Amino acid sequence: MYNYHRENKKYKEVIIMKNNIKNILIVIVLIVILIVIASFSILRKEKEKDLLKIYFFKAGKADAILISKNDKYMMIDTGESSLSDEILTYFRNNNINKLEYLIITHFDKDHVGSASEIIDNIDVKNIYQTNTIKESAYYKRYIESINKKSIKPIIPEGDQEVQFTDTKLVINGSNNLYEKNESNNSSLIVSLSDNNNKFLFMGDAQNARINDYLSTHKEKYDFLKVPYHGNKLKRNEELIDSIQPKYAVITSSKEEPESNETIQMLKKHNVKYYLTRNGAISVLSSDGKIRIKQ
Repeated sequence: MYNYHRENKKYKEVIIMKNNIKNILIVIVLIVILIVIASFSILRKEKEKDLLKIYFFKAGKADAILISKNDKYMMIDTGESSLSDEILTYFRNNNINKLEYLIITHFDKDHVGSASEIIDNIDVKNIYQTNTIKESAYYKRYIESINKKSIKPIIPEGDQEVQFTDTKLVINGSNNLYEKNESNNSSLIVSLSDNNNKFLFMGDAQNARINDYLSTHKEKYDFLKVPYHGNKLKRNEELIDSIQPKYAVITSSKEEPESNETIQMLKKHNVKYYLTRNGAISVLSSDGKIRIKQ
């Protein structure tokens, strides 16, 4: 005899089982999707870690440039002393506790101002500095900090090639003494070659230093840190003509008008430029490509 209630109960149980299986499958699919997304995210982060990254702090009319690759870090200049808290906070947030190199291009306060605080709080393995001393409270604190850590700075003469992971790093120190603008013209000039991308950082080099550098260096560069905060210099156009950059960064404050002659000159040569006064700048270098975010 047909039992309607028993068959109906079995039918409901089958439906419930099918729904449960369906829900389990949906959960499994969602878990797989999340694992795949997480894996891609990890791979992307690992891939970005392997890229050369250059970070320009929003430091006003001052230089503070952090460079990283393969979890190794170096810094070109440190901005003014008022930037030290921001730099150290950035280091803590990004688990940076060691610099392979600290390069002090020259001893003006807008380049060496935060050096002592960085040296006091971070393990700095090597320091490169200019050959020209400029006495100031900032310089005195810098000397106190390197003495306390028993760091002997290196003063390069001419080109000194240094290995930074698999990136070629060349630090150029001037052999000349300059009668005019001695501190700025003593600036170390730094170049980086990463795969097919080349970067040039000119510190605050002025006309005499630019002229000396161009007389012995004929390379082309993809990226330029414009010398002397974009101030008008007679040799600027010669520099751009010689190295032919595609991109440029000017470390500037709110004081410089958009119509200044350096910006107009960069526009004339179709150089895409960025100004640190508009915010921090991140540069990523991959094989033959440069990506810039601001």
